[in-house]
Amino acid sequence: MPDRHARCAAVATRVSVLLPLPLEGPYDYEAAADAPLAPGDFVHVPLGGRTLVGVVWGAAKGDVEPQKLKRVIERLPVPPLREELRRLVDWVANYTLSPPGAVLRMAMSVPGALAPARGVTAYALGENGRAALAAGGDSLSLARRRALVVLVDGPPLPAAELARQAACGTGVVRGLVAAGLIEPVLLPRRPRPPEPDWRRSGAALSPDQRAAADELVAAVERASFGVTVLDGVTGSGKTEVYFAAVAAALARGRQVLVLLPEIALSAQWLARFAERFGAAPVEWHSDLGEAARRAAWRDIAEGAARVVVGARSALFLPFAALGLIVVDEEQDSSFKQEDGVIYQARDMAVVRASLAAVPIVLVSATPSLETVVNVQQGRYRHLHLPQRHGAAQLPDIRVIDMRRARLERQRFLSPDLVAALARTLEAKEQAMLFLNRRGYAPLTLCRACGHRMQCPDCTAWLVEHRFLGQLQCHHCGRSERLPPLCPQCGATSSFAPCGPGVERLAEEMNARFPAARIAIMASDTLTGPRAIAELMRSVEEHRIDVLIGTQVVAKGHHFPLLTLVGVVDADLGLTGGDLRAAERTFQLLHQVAGRAGRADRPGVVYLQTYMPEHPVMRALVSRERDRFLAAEAEAREAQGLPPFGRLAALVLSAPDDDSADFTARAFARAAPQMPGVETLGPAPAPLAVLRSRHRRRFLVKAKRGVNIQAVLRQWLARVKVPGSVRVQVDVDPYGFL
Repeated sequence: MPDRHARCAAVATRVSVLLPLPLEGPYDYEAAADAPLAPGDFVHVPLGGRTLVGVVWGAAKGDVEPQKLKRVIERLPVPPLREELRRLVDWVANYTLSPPGAVLRMAMSVPGALAPARGVTAYALGENGRAALAAGGDSLSLARRRALVVLVDGPPLPAAELARQAACGTGVVRGLVAAGLIEPVLLPRRPRPPEPDWRRSGAALSPDQRAAADELVAAVERASFGVTVLDGVTGSGKTEVYFAAVAAALARGRQVLVLLPEIALSAQWLARFAERFGAAPVEWHSDLGEAARRAAWRDIAEGAARVVVGARSALFLPFAALGLIVVDEEQDSSFKQEDGVIYQARDMAVVRASLAAVPIVLVSATPSLETVVNVQQGRYRHLHLPQRHGAAQLPDIRVIDMRRARLERQRFLSPDLVAALARTLEAKEQAMLFLNRRGYAPLTLCRACGHRMQCPDCTAWLVEHRFLGQLQCHHCGRSERLPPLCPQCGATSSFAPCGPGVERLAEEMNARFPAARIAIMASDTLTGPRAIAELMRSVEEHRIDVLIGTQVVAKGHHFPLLTLVGVVDADLGLTGGDLRAAERTFQLLHQVAGRAGRADRPGVVYLQTYMPEHPVMRALVSRERDRFLAAEAEAREAQGLPPFGRLAALVLSAPDDDSADFTARAFARAAPQMPGVETLGPAPAPLAVLRSRHRRRFLVKAKRGVNIQAVLRQWLARVKVPGSVRVQVDVDPYGFL
């Protein structure tokens, strides 16, 4: 789509420039009349005593006297920030009540990519060198002759590579340069990413898959905005279906963005993509090195990166020709950014697709209630894959009533689950144990006095990580060794772990099945994409018998020999006052269960629960997902909760209790008083202290038609906030800590 602000626009001598700082808007600058600037241009500008890179945002506001204007230093030789991305920055800033500059910073996350790309000096054979070889080379040493021969029919080479191929030293290369026999050539430093081949045939599709793929391809060919929900049971082959849409976008010369919620999902996905398209996509996530991020950003901006797979931050990349967005596992709460600019990447991806006028596909086996309601109200198209691909069948799901199970002391696996594990291992098949709790034990206390080891900086228990020999806070990251004496009573050797984490399950499994090969998969045991890929290979090649993991094992993985899944604490997510607790627990357990029986061997799932009558457990066993979601929707609608109403959280944090309470009272006095709006609080946040800051929380509940952003802006404007107090606004909160 052509940029509305054409680059041939009239010369502007005054422009507004948005800087990637937490500022409320762009600043006016003067541009040279002989160097016209257009919206989207990256420029160097002065600010105070610094020189910063900003983006021309449009015409000047005109609120600065001409003699006080500072001048733009230069325009950077990089592709301009396209209108669709500038509009997204403004949209996200307005929706989340964030400074536009803070949102822009996410689109300019790699400052080094804006600098001119540095080339590599290589050497090519010069005319004098050709003449010397043509004359027989009698005047050349053997080393010099070998170096010239290497370059006769080959490409220019850097000095070190030329010396390696000619079996000589770099001094020989320098001598050839000094003699004028070879000539320096500047080559681009970064090679272009490989082009995925959309012409390659994919896997054979079932009739249901082919019908869904044809619908997605048609959406891509329409080249207009539309949201399609690809809803299929676990193992139904959703990835192969949307690969057909990716191929269609590539055939049209467009770029594709695929968002994944977890880096842990990428290992098998990348392998499947490379098999389908013959080349790897460009990756974008926090584990990339700076050089890789710089190259990826430039390749995306220049259109050389055709397919990008990344975490939520990839949403703000500067695509030159975006043609399709895919959000895989759209229901996953990891798409919610909780720090800095707080946003829901799935929802903002829909906004970006709308602004770019391209189709977007939301993919899930357990769509979020928000997505389901949008389908029911006709806003989104719906494609359903009701069967697993090939001969695979959905697993049998069984409930273990832990109120009747006879657990051994300091053991957490019921006799029924232990027996199932024994049968699985005897059959040379694989098992997975799921417990969404990292570390060895969630709580450590003193047997003598009952003292509980708590984080001194947070209202949270320190979690024992026995393999690391440390206690860790999972909220602020604090880490310390278990002290030899109880800090409360001074008792020695009195600490006891309470409850299980994945490390403690591994200890129990090693005791029960010493011959079994066991591995743990959790966010703190995986050190990056390579470690994840190696673990995936180990499971696929049956070098692991039992995989014990947290939620990173739940989604997207395909292990043909995995036939048993045991959920150790199925009730874990059902408490805590989260309005989405039941929905999230159902989604997570459904996804975990979906790892079993994905090939030709049948699977079985055991849910250890103290609440077998809970609607979540009943829905999982009966596979009545739609009935469960309908009941959830009815309950939320009756209470005016999302997606039928609006919520926003306002969290104050201060260095001490008094400052937090003083500011909270000021906000309470200024709270909105209007029809359709209810303000709850202030109250101490469940995490009342986080990183040594005391926190107070408000919750604003509004009817669907209320402009909650306008309500919040007016409220914030009525309160003078002390400099030591921070105010965080979360529109559409997903977490309530």
